[in-house]
Parts: sequence; C-alpha cells; structure tokens
Amino acid sequence: MQKYLSLLVLACLLAFNASAQQLRLITGTVKDSLRNAGIPNVVVRVKGTDFLTATDAKGNFKLKVPAGAVTVEAIATHFKQKEIMVGASQTTVHITLNLLQPLITDSEKNRYIMDDKKGLSEVVVTGYAAPRIASGIHIKASPQNNTEDYSPINENIFHTATDQPLSTFSIDVDRASYSNVRRFLNNGQMPPADAVRVEEMINYFDYQYKAPTGKDPVAIYTDMAVCPWNTGHQLVRIALKSKQVDTKDLPPSNLVFLIDVSGSMDEENKLPLVKRAFKVLIEQLRPQDKVAIVVYAGAAGVVLPSTGGSEKSKILAAVDELQAGGSTAGGEGIQLAYRIAAEHITKNSNNRVILATDGDFNVGPSSDGELERIITKERQKGIYLSVLGFGMGNYKDNKLEILADKGNGNYAYIDNFEEARRTFVTEFGGTLFTVAKDVKLQVEFNPQFVQSYRLVGYENRLLQNEDFNNDKKDAGDMGVGHTVTALYEIIPTGKNSPVVNWVDPLKYQQAKIMGNQAEVLTVKLRYKEPQEDKSQLLQKVLPYSRQQIEQVPEDFRMTVAVAAFGQLLRNSAFKGTATYEQVLAWAGKARGEDPEGYRAEFIQLVKKAKLLDKE
Repeated sequence: MQKYLSLLVLACLLAFNASAQQLRLITGTVKDSLRNAGIPNVVVRVKGTDFLTATDAKGNFKLKVPAGAVTVEAIATHFKQKEIMVGASQTTVHITLNLLQPLITDSEKNRYIMDDKKGLSEVVVTGYAAPRIASGIHIKASPQNNTEDYSPINENIFHTATDQPLSTFSIDVDRASYSNVRRFLNNGQMPPADAVRVEEMINYFDYQYKAPTGKDPVAIYTDMAVCPWNTGHQLVRIALKSKQVDTKDLPPSNLVFLIDVSGSMDEENKLPLVKRAFKVLIEQLRPQDKVAIVVYAGAAGVVLPSTGGSEKSKILAAVDELQAGGSTAGGEGIQLAYRIAAEHITKNSNNRVILATDGDFNVGPSSDGELERIITKERQKGIYLSVLGFGMGNYKDNKLEILADKGNGNYAYIDNFEEARRTFVTEFGGTLFTVAKDVKLQVEFNPQFVQSYRLVGYENRLLQNEDFNNDKKDAGDMGVGHTVTALYEIIPTGKNSPVVNWVDPLKYQQAKIMGNQAEVLTVKLRYKEPQEDKSQLLQKVLPYSRQQIEQVPEDFRMTVAVAAFGQLLRNSAFKGTATYEQVLAWAGKARGEDPEGYRAEFIQLVKKAKLLDKE
C-alpha cells in the first residue's frame, strides 16, 4: 500500500512539474500616452483566464503565461482598456494606455481639461506627482467651473492564500457614495469612477440579518455561492448585524449642529435642504436631549446655545433664520462646536457634532492634517463627528469622508429630502447612537480551498494585519441596528486554477495545514463597548459549500447585484462578464417586500446607467 501511495505522490509531482514547465515569464511596463509615465495598479491579464498580475508603483509588471501566443489585456481606471498579442517567443511587453477622453492642455494653469463631447461631466486632471493615485494622475470629475474632488481608489487585487492568508479591514457603515452616484445618474451623468465606493453602495440597503441575542452587540454571519460574473470563482459574504435598542432606552444626546452658511451654500440643494433635514431630526428629539447650533462662514458663531429637546419651537426658529453668505472658516467652526459639546457632557451621554456642508473649507484651519488632528483629539474625549454632505459643483467628498472617518461618525450625502428622512427618522438610532466602536474584521483563508482572494471594495478601509490586535488603532463604528456586508471573490484551489503570481512562492511556508480541513475561512471580529478601551473578540467559521446564486437568500442576491453595478460604474478590471441586463435580472428577483422602495429605485438607476454608459 505504501508503494502505491508513493507512486501516486510521484505522479502528482511529475504532473505538477510538467504543468509548471508549460508556463513562461513575460515582463513589461504600462505607461500613459500623455506623459509617458508608468501607471501603477494596472491589472495585466491573459484574456479570459486567471493568469493575471498588477503593475508596481513605476508601472512595471511580471506575468506568468501559458506556452504559445496569448492575448494580454491591460485595464486601469480612467484609461481605455487595451489588448495586445504576445508571441510565443516574446518575453518583453510595453503597453501604452490612453485616457478615456481626449485632453486639451491649459499650460497657464499647468493642468489638463478633458474635452467632453458627450454632454457628460468634464474632467480636470491635475498634478502627476501623487504616488497614491492609481493612474499616476489626479482626476477631478466636474462640469465647467466645477471643483468637485474625490480621493483616488486603487482597486483591490487578488492575493494568494499561501503568501497572504490574512485580510484585515475596518468596517464601514457609510452610504454617501450611493446617494452621490444617484445624484449623478438622476442628472443624466455617469459618476466619476472615484466617486463609486462599492462597499458604501452595498451597505446602503437594508438586509434582514438577525440581531445578536447574547451579550455581544454584534452578530456575524457567513455564506458562499458561485460568483455570477465569473462562474469559475466563488463569492463569500460576511454579514454583521448590531443589536436593536428601543429609542426610549437610548442615552441622552448632547448634539451640536455645525452648519456651513458660507456663500457656496446659497443654492436650493444646499442650505435650504440642510434646514429641512435638521428640522426632521429636531422632531425626533426627546426632552432629555440637548441641541446647540453653530454656524460658520467668514467666522464661526453660536446661533443657539445648548437647548433641551422639549423646546422644539425655539430650536426650529433658530434653524429658520439661517442665511448663506461669506467665505468658509470650516476649521474654526469645528473647534467652536467641539468646545460647546465638551461643556455639556454628562455621564453616559451621547456626544456628537453633526456637520452639514459641501466641504469647501477655504479659511482658517483647512488642511486635512490640521482638521484630522482636531477631530482625533476630540474623539478621544468621547465626542464623535457625523458628516452630512450637500450640493454639487464644488463638493469635496474626499475631505468629508476623512473627517467622518477620523471622527468615529457616519458620513451621508443628502441629495434629496427622502434621504434626509431616512437618515434622521427611519434610521435615527443607527445614525446617532454607537453600540460598538473600533470594529475590525480579519479573515484567514484556508489554502486547501482558496488559491487566491480579493476583497470587493473597502479600499479606503484596509488595515495592516498587526492592526487587528492593536487596541490603539482606530476603526469603524456600528450604530443601533446597523448592518454591514462585505464580499470576497475567491479563486478556488484546483488543477484548473493558475496561481496568481504577485510574488514568488515562499520557500519556508509549506507547513502542514492545521485545523478542520472543511473550513474555507475563519472570520475574526474585534470591537469595543462605547465606553471601553479594551476590545473583545468574536470568531465565525465558514464551512465549504457550493450553491448557485439563484439558491441563496434574497439579501445575498441583492448584495451581488449592487456589487456588480458598482464594478460596472467603475469599469472595474474584475467586472468579468457582468452586464447591466444581468444586474437588472438579479435585483429584480431580490426585491422582496421593499417597504421603503429602495430596491425598486435601484433598478431604475441601473436602467439610467445602462442608457448613459454608451461608448
């Protein structure tokens, strides 16, 4: 018996070696045609296969390909996809990519402006020096005289489970990206790629996960199914649900409304909508709650001192009197708001500054670094910052996202009154009351089942693996009744799955796999109670299963539809075979009861994008 077993092992090794010998290595570069500069994070792939890699910071890549001639494709955000033939004996490839639209040079301002022939948003390109930008350039999506700004998103790539078995990130309950994308589509425009944060689109929707029943404030759920946009892969869903708390049992709120009344807010979809939004919140206040109102323009000032929730008419009158005008001393307003909040902290009170602005700070402490330091310091005192974004044209999404992240608060974009109602009525507790802070996830993949994996979205929430056990590392918070969903696309281990070759195989990491071999992965979650500094640990194991997407629950199918839609809007290198028609089919079968109509609205947005997204 031992003899036959040895022969079998030898045969497998010979087959493996023969397969490996059929692969060859090609190297190359990917550059942009305008500047002849290397483009980082470009996905370079043998067309129609999982033989792929990504360029480094200088645009260089190495790729193992099958023997013989192959077609290689290069895919990068903001650039036209390109395919080239690589001959059987060719070992070096140099690829040049063109931006999606032609450029007009404006030498006096040292910038480039995209010539938009299709009536969609003009794009301003500034500065080629920022190393953290996927394309090596900074692109701002904007109509003429428009300064909207978005942080660049370097899309997550595949990692091998043997070389990088851990994936660690901070949870995200924000949903600003979805309502901002909705604003673009409702205005007849495709959103800029960097405005599309897939995780925020996924987490916009309500999912019927069961609330935790034990002592922990968060419950973990996991499942998996065949990936519908690449049926050779699988999708893993990780779902979180925080505990429900009756409104009457929530601690008293110590709130400060910090409202931008600068000249840039003097538009119908800005300050007037801000006033309507805050009136909705004021109607939800209880007698034990307190509200102060601070405004800022050329300078910051107190419109209303801290006032009890029983005096709603007084608070509403102060909101009614707000008018726009002046420049924007945003930093000074934040400092004043925090000072007032600190003066009214009581035992177990919920202390929060709620900032409403278009993000256009231009007077006073306005750099990201200064504002981050102010907000981080106050967060450590137990005063959180939630951010509401308004308007268009000069909207600063990048700045507002950072402020909310550093302030342990939510970030929402209010594009209409319905979104204000949802934020302050339907999800009152989740918006204002934290039940678990610094929530981090770490997933360990079993290489017996997972050859490689990629996290769908959460690019701005990635953490170092060592951050998971570091209680000093800040992470996302979950409010009352919040749900969080994350998707991993995995390439299963098997003879037909080529190894994703980001790095050379490690020499000393082939230890025997420990634990239950039926486990695909283990999810670990760390959280802190709102008043605590020491984290608690939860764990959940996902056993292997194989099911088609049609067999999974409605919530899973809806998640898949939204994720695919986000990848289509971004023109993701990993969108696979997904189409708008498929998204409509998946979402149409996942509508469920939909009492608020959000899923029905999603279907209409997909239809609009399908019409707008024409070459």
